[in-house]
This record gives sequence, structure tokens and C-alpha cells, in this order.
Amino acid sequence: MELNDLIHHTGEWLKGTGPFGHIVLSSRIRLARNLTLAPFTNKAGKKDMEAVLKAVETAIGSIDQFKGSVFFRLNELDNVGRQFLVERHLMSHDHAASPQGKAVIVSPEEALSVMVNEEDHLRIQVMQSGFNLDGTWEIMNAVDNALSEQLPYAFSPEWGFLTACPTNTGTAMRGSVMMHLPALVMTRQINKVLAAIAKLSFASRGFYGEGTQAIGNFYQISNQVSLGHSETDIIQNINGLIRQIIEQEEQARQALLVQNRSALEDKIWRAWGVLKSARIISSQETIELLSIVRLGVDVGIITALATTTLNELFIMIQPAHLQKIDGKKLGAAERDIRRAQLIREKFQAA
Repeated sequence: MELNDLIHHTGEWLKGTGPFGHIVLSSRIRLARNLTLAPFTNKAGKKDMEAVLKAVETAIGSIDQFKGSVFFRLNELDNVGRQFLVERHLMSHDHAASPQGKAVIVSPEEALSVMVNEEDHLRIQVMQSGFNLDGTWEIMNAVDNALSEQLPYAFSPEWGFLTACPTNTGTAMRGSVMMHLPALVMTRQINKVLAAIAKLSFASRGFYGEGTQAIGNFYQISNQVSLGHSETDIIQNINGLIRQIIEQEEQARQALLVQNRSALEDKIWRAWGVLKSARIISSQETIELLSIVRLGVDVGIITALATTTLNELFIMIQPAHLQKIDGKKLGAAERDIRRAQLIREKFQAA
């Protein structure tokens, strides 16, 4: 598998087949792990980071869960290639920004990926479609156990897994769920919900995680603390919170349909019309309009599009994806034209 093989490939988390897929786009478990063979990355030298890269590359070769995976050294990818992986949620902006001594491992279905030499030596990630943290953890636990048999983890009996950032110490686990909450935004309840999330010591971030703002009514909800909590406790706490938010979003959608259906339909069909006919469109406007159309599909107002198609479009219309699709670099104005063309083609084919 090469990087370009991912262009027309639908990752596991985008398939829209998981539980509560009309509200929950994906579930993700991330583990931070460091190795005893080198200092943390903020203190590691070039030789240290290379030693970690070689050890990890050797280890995954004997682990079943990584069969068919590709080991991408970031300094061998151009800016577009690195941004392409960021857009697919396979690595962070920070990881892409300074590629020397770093890598990312990607499984064939993109359900499993590992950032090597990011803030920690390993940032292991498993993503699944829909609301399925329990199933995601089951996969992750097996992967982590297999890696621990091949690599010397830095672990303290008192503090747990040692990490570069103290907030990750303990289980060093971050569970997160990507939610689409347009009705809570439209009914102006979202700020109350986000305030409640913060009071419960959970974090709310945007479509691309830490350091990003919510766009397209997408919110990534995750735990903030891992020290003193078991993996099971963390998952149970997140599950309880997400179930409440799902219920609130469903109630808000029903209220919009009952109390102001005409206004809702007008908003949805206007978004549909712009996307079907626009000749020039920015990525931000596209995401906002796709969010409204996705709501229309979810509540049964629009029946001509599949959720999977819309999920794919949220990724395909991003700058690096457009350039990968065309096989050449495109300026901002060219991307806005190509984006509009791609959307029209997808809508016409539906």
C-alpha cells in the first residue's frame, strides 16, 4: 500500500455503519507510550529518535494487527502528503509540522495508526465507526499487549505509564467520540451542553482535535484525566456522557421537526441547492453546508444521498485531498473551483 492508494479508499471510521451513526461519526481510543531505550522526544537527539523508529518498525513486523500496514517516514513525504494524513485524522498537525525523525504507521483499513516520535515515542490510535468505544478498546487492548511484548515500555508501579505531559500519566489513555450536533446548535443549547461537559472534566474540541475549533457542528468529546482511573472507568464515564448528549441531540432534532419543520426544510434544501450548483466554494462553507445536508439525510428529509457519501466528502474536499486527486499542486482559488466540481459530481452520481 502506498499513500496514493488511500485517496479513493473509505476508512473504517467513515463508513457510517456503527451504532448511533446518525449522531456519532466515530469512536477513538488513543494511548501514549514511551520506551526505555531513549529519552522523551523533547530531550531526544537524532540518534535516539532513529533508534525508536527502527525498534518500532521491527516490532510491528511480527504483530498480526499490523499485517499489511505501511510505515511512512515523514521526511520522505512532501507537505501535501503529510497534510493528507492529517486530513484523514491519522496524525496530528504538530507531528506533520516537523517531520525529521518521525513516522506514522497506517493499517489497510485505517482503523489503526501509530504516530512515532510525536510528543511521546508512540501515540497509538484505534478508530471505529459510530458509538463503539467498548469495541474500540477491545482492539486497542490487544494491540497494546502485542506491542508491549516487543518493546520496553517506560512504566512506574506508582504512576503508571510515563508520558511527556503529566496529564497523560496513569493509563495514558484518551477516549474520544466525534459527534455531529447540528440541532443543539440550531436550538442554541450547545453552549449549555459544552459548559456541562467542562464541569465534568471532559474536553470538547473541533473536527481535528486539540487546538481546533468546532466547524460543521462537529464536536470531539474526550476525557482529560487518566491518572487514578482505570481504562474501564474512563470508557464507562465517557459512554454515560455521550448517551446523554445523544438523547439531547435527538430531542432537539425532534423539536425542530415538530415545531418549525418548514424553516428546517428550507435551511436543508437551500444548503443542498448551493452544493449542487456552486462553481466556487471554500472548505469552511462546504463543511457548514454538508453538515446541514447530513442533518437532512439523518432525519429523512433528503433521501437521495447516503451518509457514507457525505462522510467521505467532509474529507475529500480538504486541500491536500483535492491536490492528491488531481495529482498536482493547486492554489487556493484553483482548489475552490475543484472542490465545487467534485461536490457536483458526487451529488449527481448519488
